Amino acid sequence: MADDPLALDDLLTIATQATARGAELIRTREPGHLAGKGDRDYASEVDLAVERELRAFLADATPHVGFLGEEEGVSGVGDGPQWVLDPVDGTVNFAHGVPLCGVSLALVQDRRPVVGVIELPLLGSRYTATLGGGARRDGRPIRVRGTTRLPDALVNLGDFAVGDEAAERNAARLALTQRMARGALRVRMLGSAAIDLVWVADGRTDVSIALSNKPWDMAAGTLIAREAGAAVVDIDGTPHSLDSFATIAAAPQLLDEVLAQVRAAADDGGLT
Repeated sequence: MADDPLALDDLLTIATQATARGAELIRTREPGHLAGKGDRDYASEVDLAVERELRAFLADATPHVGFLGEEEGVSGVGDGPQWVLDPVDGTVNFAHGVPLCGVSLALVQDRRPVVGVIELPLLGSRYTATLGGGARRDGRPIRVRGTTRLPDALVNLGDFAVGDEAAERNAARLALTQRMARGALRVRMLGSAAIDLVWVADGRTDVSIALSNKPWDMAAGTLIAREAGAAVVDIDGTPHSLDSFATIAAAPQLLDEVLAQVRAAADDGGLT
């Protein structure tokens, strides 16, 4: 299936139909009750509503494809291709009325994303990609910026850690923030991994660095970034995969400089 571009186009159509349903729920519903998921983390009623809506829609449209959702886990076929969904990427933003949130849906086959859709309903944008087919915003091709120097780069950093051992895990994040504050044009923390990645793809920012790698957060966005020409790697510079430790996307000319800063911050924070 993944080697057939027509099949991928058909699956992309299904994926965009699915994310459009989720986007409508985000646009039209209040967050509602916030159910705790541990230390300073929660899911809104809309997270659950979007995941259940898309799980049902995709099970009907693609019964041969499994499903993994952030909130309620795995369903459907156990082996083979799998839809991977973050129903509201940026839940904390959404719950506070900040429009930086979206629906992130990928089709993963053989442990690599082959279709990706990220819908930003409160910003009015949809980002899409298929493996080998390029990346688009609202149907128009997108490419990374040609930035070549870190002092000219706008850098997005992933959220700080919460929960068990947050202080230890945040040591490297704080060291990275300090290094990027000294070296980059500006540093931003947007609170949405999906937006971090698609804005690199779209040339709105130059670098996205997250010292984390959960499939629902990263699968769609890493595909879109790669298809737009970004280098997407792990902390050691190897190509990013579902098994990577970190998620780093950058304009290719910036990669060596960015990796040097990330590795130094990891050393500073006792991560390596």
